[in-house]
Amino acid sequence: MPPIVERPVTNTPEMTVGELSGALKRTIEDRFGFVRVRGEISNFRGVHSSGHAYFSLKDESARIDAVVWKGTFSKLKTKPQEGLEVIATGKITTFPGKSAYQIVIEALEPAGVGALMALLEARRKALGAEGLFDEARKRPLPYLPAVIGVVTSPTGSVIRDILHRIADRFPRPVLVWPVRVQGETAAAEVAAAIAGFNALPETGPVRRPDVLIVARGGGSLEDLWAFNEEIVVRAAAASAIPLIAAIGHETDWTLIDHAADLRAPTPSGAAEKAVPVRADLIANHLDLARRHQASMLRLIDRRRSDWRALTRVLLTGDTITAIPRQRLDGASGRLAVVMASHRDRQRLALSRLANRLAQQAPRTRLAREDQRLKSLDQRLGHSRMLAAERRSQRLGQAAQRLRTSLLAIGREQSRARQRIDQQTASLRRAWQNALRARAEMVSRHGKLLQSLGYKQVLSRGFALVRDADGHPRRSALDIKSAAVLDIEFADGHISAVSAERPPALAKRSRTPRKTDQTSLF
Repeated sequence: MPPIVERPVTNTPEMTVGELSGALKRTIEDRFGFVRVRGEISNFRGVHSSGHAYFSLKDESARIDAVVWKGTFSKLKTKPQEGLEVIATGKITTFPGKSAYQIVIEALEPAGVGALMALLEARRKALGAEGLFDEARKRPLPYLPAVIGVVTSPTGSVIRDILHRIADRFPRPVLVWPVRVQGETAAAEVAAAIAGFNALPETGPVRRPDVLIVARGGGSLEDLWAFNEEIVVRAAAASAIPLIAAIGHETDWTLIDHAADLRAPTPSGAAEKAVPVRADLIANHLDLARRHQASMLRLIDRRRSDWRALTRVLLTGDTITAIPRQRLDGASGRLAVVMASHRDRQRLALSRLANRLAQQAPRTRLAREDQRLKSLDQRLGHSRMLAAERRSQRLGQAAQRLRTSLLAIGREQSRARQRIDQQTASLRRAWQNALRARAEMVSRHGKLLQSLGYKQVLSRGFALVRDADGHPRRSALDIKSAAVLDIEFADGHISAVSAERPPALAKRSRTPRKTDQTSLF
């Protein structure tokens, strides 16, 4: 028989492994329900496919597992990074499957200023490598914005200082987008405010501002950390509205200062950079108006003097038309000779027509008939009675022919008179056309003389440069040093002496020049 082993008598209740694990879990969670643990992040391999993050926190002597659930990871202000020393806030719990404990992290922040500065420097280099801080992409501020947008806290002295300074310098409408400037949601609110201002329409009752001011008062590095967040820096760089960053005091620098179009040392300084001084603008405007009036008076005096000089230089109308008038007189004389010659030819032609008409005149023909009748009467006296009828008949026929001849002669005279009238009208038209052509030629020569004269070129602001011998000089390379020059303007001449050539002009003088411009010193 096996020996009988007696069990010790005790009143401690028995527990299963699960019960013991549960009891330990409750005890640890009750005792360490909320803790802050400082340590270095280790074994961080990125976010798990489930969205959770697993890593460890360690120091010189110990290590503890840590987990960040998916819903909490997206809200973390500081994301886990391998080797980063952080302060983790959460609760301690156990994992019964491995008989281990771990911390469930609910908040994560860098441990100390040194860690924050290291993180800030790494972020600055990363964003700078993307070109967000390049000076080439920064735009100038509008000289006088119509509307100013301000992203800051609605309470505190910052907004009061900005509004007071704008009202003192140059009152402008101000749109304030209230945000938190410190805390976990500050970065998201500032980025949303910048994007919201850019989304406003350019016209309407609430129009898009012409310049933005992102401002906050002074504080520690942790207080200003919201303006070092990547979301804020990217929103400032993407803003289509020129942006002024005024974060903290003059010695405080944040990443939004590098991405902004202009950094102001203080919020009041940002207001000063946004608008000019109205009193200075008024004074400058009055001074410019006074200078403009004085310059206009000087211009009027100069124009009056130029006009007087031109009236003395310009030729008179008699001088301009003297030669054309002589030509016209010569043409008039030649025209008279031509007209007299034509008149003589017409008179000779009329004489010839008159002779022809005289030969066919009725009296001449009647005389010839009378002679013939007398001869017949002498030769045929004895047959007068018998020939009377034939003679009457012949006389009737002769009278009819005479009437026909008279009618033909009248028609011929009428046609001759028409030809004379036509030739006279044609001669008159030719004389008028010749006079008109001569007048047009005189007008064209006068206009050509006025447009081609070099005085007209001088009146448009040009000048004619001559040397001491009176020869024109068209290039600065042709003018020697200390040469005496005569410069003719539209209103007179002045004398000048050329200075020594600058080295750059002397060097170019060894090569052919492509322009004729010159400078006198």
